[in-house]
Amino acid sequence: MANVYQAAARFYDCLSGERTVYRAGRERGVALLNLRPGAIVLDLGCGTGLNFALLVDAVGPSGTVIGLDRSPEMLTMARRRVLANGWTSVCLIEADATTFDPMRVANVLPAASGGLIDGVFSSYAMSVFDDWHPAWERTRALLRPEGRACIVDMQLPVGAARVFRPLVRLATAVGGADLDAHPWTVIERDGVNVQCASVRGGHIRIVAGTIL
Repeated sequence: MANVYQAAARFYDCLSGERTVYRAGRERGVALLNLRPGAIVLDLGCGTGLNFALLVDAVGPSGTVIGLDRSPEMLTMARRRVLANGWTSVCLIEADATTFDPMRVANVLPAASGGLIDGVFSSYAMSVFDDWHPAWERTRALLRPEGRACIVDMQLPVGAARVFRPLVRLATAVGGADLDAHPWTVIERDGVNVQCASVRGGHIRIVAGTIL
């Protein structure tokens, strides 16, 4: 599936349904993450950097956004986005989210951070991993006590929106997403003060919480 994203990296933003469907999940997720100015946040599986503008605004000029993705082609597009917007607070790391060494992230953090991050955000990425559990464990090792986490991902639409299920199955099959992965359940399991939301007929699930 990595080859699909490598081949489509240049056109991903146009083909991903971002404006009509998926942007709403990103916006709601960053809002629920409730980052403070100056915070350090990891964008896990950042792709082309579609979350960066929201995260940079959330942490302010004194904050840090770290984008981690295994696809060099996607990171090339992310880097162009960073340069075009003049974001000096964004750092990119090429690594597999399921196998990366947390020290690779810790080593690029500001000295005052103690090698820990304040928040983690992942949108529409973990359902594409063969197994998202190792990614969560590595990320949690970086998260400071009482840090914030938010996962935005996909499931089949519910209620009246069930009529769109065939279209959703087709679109997510092309991208390799597992609609039954439900990675947000780890925040429901490990977090406190958990906040949940759904948009686009329940197709997009957003869960945020504080991880002790």
